[in-house]
Amino acid sequence: MLRRWLSALLILFALSTSLIAQETVQVVILPFEVQAPEGVDALKVQIQTLLANELTEEGIVVLESPRPDESLLETREDSGLEHLRSLGSAVGADFVIWGNLTRVGQHYSLDAKVIESYGQAPPETVASEGEPFENLPDGIRRLGRDISTKILKREKVAEVVITGNKRIEADAIKKIIKTKKGDAYSAKYIRDDVKSIYKMGYFGDVRVEAVSTPEGKVVTFRVAELDTIRNIRFKGNKKFDDEKLQGIIHIKRGSVLNVNTLRGDLKEIEKLYKQKGYHHVKVTYEIKPVEENRADVEFAVEEGSKVFVKAISFEGNKVYDNGTLKDLMKTQEKGLLSWFTSSGDLDREVLDQDISKITAYYNNHGYIQARVGEPQIAYKGDRIYIVIKIEEGPQFKVGKVDLEGDLIHPKEVLLRHLKINKEEFYNREVIREDILALGDTYSASGYAYPDISPRIDQDLKAFKADVTYVIHKGPLVYFEKIIIAGNTKTRDKVIRRELNVHEQELFSGNRLKRGARNLYRLDFFEDVKINNTKGSADDKMILKIDVTEKPTGAFSFGGGYSSVDDLFAMASISQRNFLGRGQTLDLRGQVGGRTTAFSFSFTEPWLFDTRLTAGADVYNFVRDYDTYDKNSVGGTLRGSYPVFDYTRFSLSYNYDRSKIENLSDNASSAIRDLEGENVANTVTGILRRDSRDRVFQTRRGSDNSITVEHAGTPFGGDIGFSKYTLDSGWYFPLFWDTVAMLHGRTGFINGDRVGDVPVWKRFYLGGMGSVRGYDWRDISPRDPETDDKIGGNKMLQFNVEFMFPIIKKAGLQGVVFYDTGMAYDNGEDMSLGDLRKSVGCGVRWYSPMGPIRMEYGYILDDDRRGEGGWEFNMGAAY
Repeated sequence: MLRRWLSALLILFALSTSLIAQETVQVVILPFEVQAPEGVDALKVQIQTLLANELTEEGIVVLESPRPDESLLETREDSGLEHLRSLGSAVGADFVIWGNLTRVGQHYSLDAKVIESYGQAPPETVASEGEPFENLPDGIRRLGRDISTKILKREKVAEVVITGNKRIEADAIKKIIKTKKGDAYSAKYIRDDVKSIYKMGYFGDVRVEAVSTPEGKVVTFRVAELDTIRNIRFKGNKKFDDEKLQGIIHIKRGSVLNVNTLRGDLKEIEKLYKQKGYHHVKVTYEIKPVEENRADVEFAVEEGSKVFVKAISFEGNKVYDNGTLKDLMKTQEKGLLSWFTSSGDLDREVLDQDISKITAYYNNHGYIQARVGEPQIAYKGDRIYIVIKIEEGPQFKVGKVDLEGDLIHPKEVLLRHLKINKEEFYNREVIREDILALGDTYSASGYAYPDISPRIDQDLKAFKADVTYVIHKGPLVYFEKIIIAGNTKTRDKVIRRELNVHEQELFSGNRLKRGARNLYRLDFFEDVKINNTKGSADDKMILKIDVTEKPTGAFSFGGGYSSVDDLFAMASISQRNFLGRGQTLDLRGQVGGRTTAFSFSFTEPWLFDTRLTAGADVYNFVRDYDTYDKNSVGGTLRGSYPVFDYTRFSLSYNYDRSKIENLSDNASSAIRDLEGENVANTVTGILRRDSRDRVFQTRRGSDNSITVEHAGTPFGGDIGFSKYTLDSGWYFPLFWDTVAMLHGRTGFINGDRVGDVPVWKRFYLGGMGSVRGYDWRDISPRDPETDDKIGGNKMLQFNVEFMFPIIKKAGLQGVVFYDTGMAYDNGEDMSLGDLRKSVGCGVRWYSPMGPIRMEYGYILDDDRRGEGGWEFNMGAAY
């Protein structure tokens, strides 16, 4: 290996020497004439700068140009050429270069002229052209290479040959080198090519030969490939099996043998052992050649004995005792349950994080000058002793809080949004939150790159810290381009319309965050990444949206069990992103112990490319209630439109023809009055504000709605009622990815002179979605004669949930809850003392087939205390 590297160094040295040996050529570049609609001066500077850089790379010395008589630059008269030769000779240049740039639309044309300062030869012309205009820098560089070829009188490359390669194709090597057939031969390019071939990682030796022929230079790259790995073996490993170790190393069977990679893999294996307490581990490797260009690699592991953290102690801490500081650390002393909790294991990265946590804890409680030293680690047999030294310093209170610099709002307005001025003691974390809040305020006004830094002035006598936020707002920034990437199915316009920002529009951080949330709520994408890069100027930004799509169509069939329908079978065909337009199609059927349902629905979220959402549904729904059967056939036309932030107003019309039959003997008079066929024409209006970050597994936001349903006057039919429902649910992110949910619902229903209030439209509670532990529709007023459940004309319901992740990546989470609620009949007061109550727990899984819930409710009411049961819903029943 050493011999190969020495050979490469000799080649590079020889190439460098050949460059130095060449006779130095000096040129002067005069300003180009620019014919373009705008940016003439900037283009002149760009041409001179890039052209000078390219010629310098080729070994040509570029001298500072004098100011010529520009009227003579385009002349063909001898007087003009003599003037140019005089300019060149005056500064000692061998050649003078000038020319012009012409832009027509997106097409550009570069024409350069080269003349010798000494001699009478006419000027030579070199040209370059292309499009779009953004590629002008590449055209200038090509022009520079062609000029250098003429000046240095270089040979052309007649052919590029790759030899010695066996596994790596020649085309793969030619693709990464600069030397190309037909280009000018350049020793600099050869030198760069040798480096590029080595960087591929497949070769241990690269040599170059350049032979002159009548057609030009024939350049041959002779390569020697590195060995490939045939087998990888481990010995001495007992704690971890071969499969585990194979999974963490980077070398693989069939890969190129790279010594640097092997050394890195040794460290990875040692790191794994040390994380599990084997701090005396030693790992070595041996390479065993087996045949031409192939070798086996064997790792030898000396595990040593496992060591544990016996004691963690602190020196210098007075304000906080050892127990308080240990509670901040993830590194723990060995305990009785160390086999389960991994207490006693030492991971240096984790320990470094612990030191940062302790420092932050002091800083967040006013100890600005606190210093936490590097931990001192002592190994004694199978025990580890850790000592951490601390200099606490004095505690500082918050002094004066002020703002300086570019204030886009009155100072008193900005100060009201700060939190540090409400703290008694200095708190670094609160200051960080203030900086983020100020940044959000400025980005909402179009300042995408505000520079906000805190200046802390310490009063060492009064132990107060004055906090001044120094603000440099930077320029107003506009979206120059919005680039959508990663969407192979979803159309660009579906993504753009949810972003709520547009090209050539003033930047807004708030609307951009809102757009990202909108894209997640579509549920078309597994991941959404938003990247901002600087545009063509300081006040321009290029916004790139990278999405990772996930399946949005499904054909599913199966069966299951729910507490409402007992056993059921279901099948569905659905597409939530039909033809990539964001439209929803859904055809489904379900047959269960109590329900048979078939439905078809279509939703267009942006009708006529406006924010109007429209849809239609048809259905056939048969349900076996406790005392009667109901067979409904109908359809719905619906539409909605956003009226405020996160808020939509929906309006729908439903035609329903229901047949009531198979009444039992204890059916109430209310249902007997509806026996036979009943027609309902129902108009429903909903005002809903939904700011949840996601529809399922919500972490933050709220969902609030007011719903009014009316059937009867003046629409006719056999059914008449007016029903009012208020619903409010709030989600709050807590610690450790947990979420709290508070939910309340109330409603009441009145009759209409057209017809009767149907019992199925009255209020019932019990079961999933209301008061768990009670059976479905179990909480209800009853007919005094038949004891049949007839539903209430008003209701109250409250729910509190605490959700926590079980297996986060799999979408599995647990929940504990408290439910309470009651349905009341005419004449009954809505008394909180009458509310039914239950508590319980369960699991929820957002499975590939859809959401699944399994929850157990335990009744707390005195008359039924101890009763309860499991409830299970999946898929469509959710």
